[in-house]
Amino acid sequence: MADLDTAWNRLEDAAKAAGEKRIVEFFDHEPGRLSALTLDVAGLHLDLSKQAWDEAGLEAALDLAHAADVEGARARMFGGEAINSSEGRAVLHTALRAPADADFKALGQPVMADVDAVRVRMKAFADAVRSGEIKGATGKPFKAILHIGIGGSDLGPRLLWDALRPMKPSIDLRFIANVDGAEFALTTADMDPEETLVIVVSKTFTTQETLANASAARAWLVEALGESGANQHLAAISTALDKTAAFGVPNERVFGFWDWVGGRYSLWSSVSLSVAVACGWDVFQGFLDGGAAMDEHFRSAPLEKNAPVLVALAQIFNRNGLDRRARSVVPYSHRLRRLASFLQQLEMESNGKSVGPNGQPAARGTATVVFGDEGTNVQHAYFQCMHQGTDITPMELIGVAKSDEGPAGMHEKLLSNLLAQAEAFMVGRATEDVVAELKAKGVSEAEIATLAPQRTFAGNRPSTLVVLERLTPRTFGALIALYEHKTFVEGVIWRINSFDQWGVELGKVMAGRILPELESGATGQHDPSTTALIQRLKK
Repeated sequence: MADLDTAWNRLEDAAKAAGEKRIVEFFDHEPGRLSALTLDVAGLHLDLSKQAWDEAGLEAALDLAHAADVEGARARMFGGEAINSSEGRAVLHTALRAPADADFKALGQPVMADVDAVRVRMKAFADAVRSGEIKGATGKPFKAILHIGIGGSDLGPRLLWDALRPMKPSIDLRFIANVDGAEFALTTADMDPEETLVIVVSKTFTTQETLANASAARAWLVEALGESGANQHLAAISTALDKTAAFGVPNERVFGFWDWVGGRYSLWSSVSLSVAVACGWDVFQGFLDGGAAMDEHFRSAPLEKNAPVLVALAQIFNRNGLDRRARSVVPYSHRLRRLASFLQQLEMESNGKSVGPNGQPAARGTATVVFGDEGTNVQHAYFQCMHQGTDITPMELIGVAKSDEGPAGMHEKLLSNLLAQAEAFMVGRATEDVVAELKAKGVSEAEIATLAPQRTFAGNRPSTLVVLERLTPRTFGALIALYEHKTFVEGVIWRINSFDQWGVELGKVMAGRILPELESGATGQHDPSTTALIQRLKK
């Protein structure tokens, strides 16, 4: 096994050589390319054959993964060691979806009894709300849930609800995250407080935005139901029982989680209680089972046939080998339309680091900018830039093979666009083909000289395709776990800590200073621009 610096040099040399070739030509020279770069895992089909690497590039990427000791880091994570070194914590979101008899330990202490106890309480609460056993203060059953959180306490459950919600839910689920009061006003405008359960998600019960919205929601309930009645419409996800009690949440309606669960990995926990209630426990359990299936694959499969490892290595090949600093994720599924937003937090908060755990600068570029939206909408927006812009942006295109939703024939149209775009990005369109078409239409030579370059597509844009057999709780769980483990592998290779987020804190601290200045106090010490803006806004 090569040392890490040698492995990096080999990857960079291989990427330079591969970047001078065309992806479509790799298929002619590599008869085993499809079998080497496609795999089926937990209801997902992955095709990385349209990526920018050739055989030598793939070998170099795998050599880099071995040199970085991805296998050892993987064992330390599943073993519950303190791989979040800056905070001295284990990282065990995998335990949240494991069966009750699994043997997970955090820093040597068994955790599954506690995990299962919370899951049992969650199921009992979800079943009781859905059955009407738990009612509101006026005796009406709950027909809506207002979920209040931000960041990982919002993005994961919101995506989960979009992906798995029933067509006609018996319990509606609404989300509020933004501290902008317009979101609260618009979200609650047609909700009935007598039939609404408010679930507040904040581990410490101190998050500024969440508490602002929670206080607004409580006042909204109190106005309709009185103080004691409002308390019957509250539940919380938190570890701060003193603060939740002071807020009026009964202790039996507070559900905790652990410091070895980061916010962006918390959708497997009680943070998604609102979804478990609105969708039903069987749906949530299926989601957990899908994540566990991907965990088992990631934990046991060799690196060359390991889905999260290969998806991570494709990104590293593009990011570090070819200096491509952005990536687009496009789900051809309306239900997955928020996936890119979720991945922005998962990947950019995890790996948006320029300093490693040793306090030294990262030796190479780390997280890419992630952006995206749903196909086919983006074909009429930024795909023009993707096809013919001056920069090459790698992509992940995600589809669902079978769907029974919507009018007949619609899903086939959606899939045809997915496959066509992937092919078009790789193959492009040669100038001679454009010229021949224009000549056949009788266009003059002078016009052809001007038009043909504009209608030429260079192609050679890399993409990975991920196709779910069906969008079920299980396959969706596997998809999210795939991206979690991909993010972890990248952090290991880049030599950064993927599980802290110190960059999130600075803006919060400064906002805490500015708020009282905007409300009533004198303006403090700031840069000239900020001082001028504070004074202007106070007027």
